[in-house]
Amino acid sequence: MKNILNIYTGVMLLAMLVSSCHKDLDLQPINDITADIVYSSPEGYKQAFAKVYASYALTGGGGSGSSDLGGIDAGTSDFLRLYWNVQELASDEALCAWQDPGIPELNFMTWNSNNVLLKGLYARSLYQITVANDFLRESTDDKLTARNISDTNAEQIRIYALEARFLRAYQYWILMDLFGNPTFITEEDAISKVPPQQISRTDLFHYIESELLAIEAGMAEPRQNEYGRADKAAAWLLLARLYLNAEVYLGSGNGKYTEAIEYANRVINSGYMLQTNYHHLFLADNDQNNTEIILTINYDAIRSQNFGGTTFLINSSISGDMNPASFGVPNGGWGGNRSKATLPQKFNDITGATDRRAMFFGSSPVINDVAVFAQGLAVTKFRNVDVNGEPAPSNDGTQTSVDFPLFRLADAYLIYAEAVLRGGTGGDQATALNYVNRLRERAYGNTSGNVTSISLDFILEERAREFYWEAYRRTDLIRFNRYTEATYTWPFKGGNQTGTGVQDFRTIFPLPASDVIANPNLTQNPGY
Repeated sequence: MKNILNIYTGVMLLAMLVSSCHKDLDLQPINDITADIVYSSPEGYKQAFAKVYASYALTGGGGSGSSDLGGIDAGTSDFLRLYWNVQELASDEALCAWQDPGIPELNFMTWNSNNVLLKGLYARSLYQITVANDFLRESTDDKLTARNISDTNAEQIRIYALEARFLRAYQYWILMDLFGNPTFITEEDAISKVPPQQISRTDLFHYIESELLAIEAGMAEPRQNEYGRADKAAAWLLLARLYLNAEVYLGSGNGKYTEAIEYANRVINSGYMLQTNYHHLFLADNDQNNTEIILTINYDAIRSQNFGGTTFLINSSISGDMNPASFGVPNGGWGGNRSKATLPQKFNDITGATDRRAMFFGSSPVINDVAVFAQGLAVTKFRNVDVNGEPAPSNDGTQTSVDFPLFRLADAYLIYAEAVLRGGTGGDQATALNYVNRLRERAYGNTSGNVTSISLDFILEERAREFYWEAYRRTDLIRFNRYTEATYTWPFKGGNQTGTGVQDFRTIFPLPASDVIANPNLTQNPGY
């Protein structure tokens, strides 16, 4: 069911291949595991390729208590957990009751360059880029020839390499979106003591674009790859996101809305279809017969464990008073993340109809004390049960097997609609309205929630209703100029219970201070 993840968990020796950072990068291996041994056969390449994907779902090669990163708690070092925190806590959707290092600053938008969660995410993204670079460095035609790998085996490895480039491009998109001007390394850079260079946001935009355009033709056709692996539709959707946010990344007046429409259209016409039941997208069997999700991070509570991922997402969103067994985690319920009042308010439909995407628990949306999880409405969107309500197997009653949807078709619908409203050509408002109403008909179960017109303000709210708790929100608010402004606030924004504006430089996070100190090629982002 989840072949890529299973291959990796069976080959832990690959965790030795790419180790954590060390001051002296010329060290010799302390064991006999070298690249020539790991990559000596087609099977070895498949195992190394599995590591490229599995590094998204696992924190390290030694189980749930291990991490590829230093200086941060192993469970916290998971990619999705870190990314979700910065995208959701630093927005109008989520508030965390915990006082763990780095969390209050995200709740209140008062972070600085020493924030451990920001440092962890920056390091995690660069680590995953490093894993991809290593695979690409060993997958050149010259290396394959030298290892007597040819014909269909060599061709398969070249396809792996295209996917590794996609995953690297995705992580560079993360770094560009969050940190603006990060460190930049590819497989062409020699492994040495020389500190890596910094890349500007503009140059990184063009690099990501060129990589995605270069690889799309050779990737698997939509819906024809193994589950959990990227196909052409994933590359198209990342391009559509890139183009939709071009004015954020390149500056006002540099919009690429026509291109966003083009690539959203490719996704829409690729053969993926909306899942009939919205709730089923977020259950433990969402890997079965799912026509909407284009790319996932795969989790398996029996074969691999991680206190990040959807284990974090489900357990942190419920408490022991919410019947954790009904969420498939009978020993779970950590009482951490719940909604700010601004999120459930977006489901107040003036027609009186019910939007079934609203999945909340509690009696009042108001939070007076951040540290009290019972204040505010909990979010019950993700559950470790199947479509029949049966719990998925779990090794400890806490770990979960819900795959996280990184890319799904609904995003292409709303990208198309927004890009049309922003003046892109190649689309039309009637089609945009139709795509929006398709999502709303699923949400309401009929046409009672359909709208007759749409605006940009409506699209921002609709994206919240469709994608809440899926790590989209910060990016959306910035694109709509609703992030730092005092004209749009939410509870505890700026550290004020009623909310206040914050400095404009906070649309980009700081580079970690430790990296700036250690690397003379790095210049800190403005404001930090």
